Amino acid sequence: MKKISQLILGIFGWKPYAIPEEPVKSILCVAPHTSNWDFIIGKLFYWALGRKTGFLMKKSWFFFPMGYLMRAMGGVPIDRSKRTSVTQQMINEFNSREKFHLAITPEGTRSMNKRWKLGFYHIAVGAGVPIQLAVIHYQKKEMGIKEIFYPTGNENEDLKYIYDFYRKNAGPKSDDKFAVPEI
Repeated sequence: MKKISQLILGIFGWKPYAIPEEPVKSILCVAPHTSNWDFIIGKLFYWALGRKTGFLMKKSWFFFPMGYLMRAMGGVPIDRSKRTSVTQQMINEFNSREKFHLAITPEGTRSMNKRWKLGFYHIAVGAGVPIQLAVIHYQKKEMGIKEIFYPTGNENEDLKYIYDFYRKNAGPKSDDKFAVPEI
């Protein structure tokens, strides 16, 4: 899958890049998320690196035969009928695996959202894992992981750092659909 993904990205002019060392477990905070293409580019990017990452999806999508495809691609079913929060479900998921990477788009939507969902941060803190800061830059046709951030637990300071990072590095497909929150 690695070579095929590299070929597809190359044909369309995309350049994947990443820091050479990957933690054993991590959250991949992926922004901006302004297009349906983000998922496809993101999966191709990670496959081109020869790495595996999971993504969240409603449990209802995991029916036969779609469930096999979703799991093969890294889909992690979320059961919203459970009494535990999605954050706690993902902390449990991290605790049950030896190696696990979970990609999350903090905007939670492709539409303009000036207030990001903080599940990516709370999962990382709760599971004791770092956050890989992954950026999509449509104008440069680049996607990559520029940095690994280790949350300190000081939410305001950590989020200020993360938000500043995306303000400086993101290149949304649609500028009118992307905003980085202010602290």
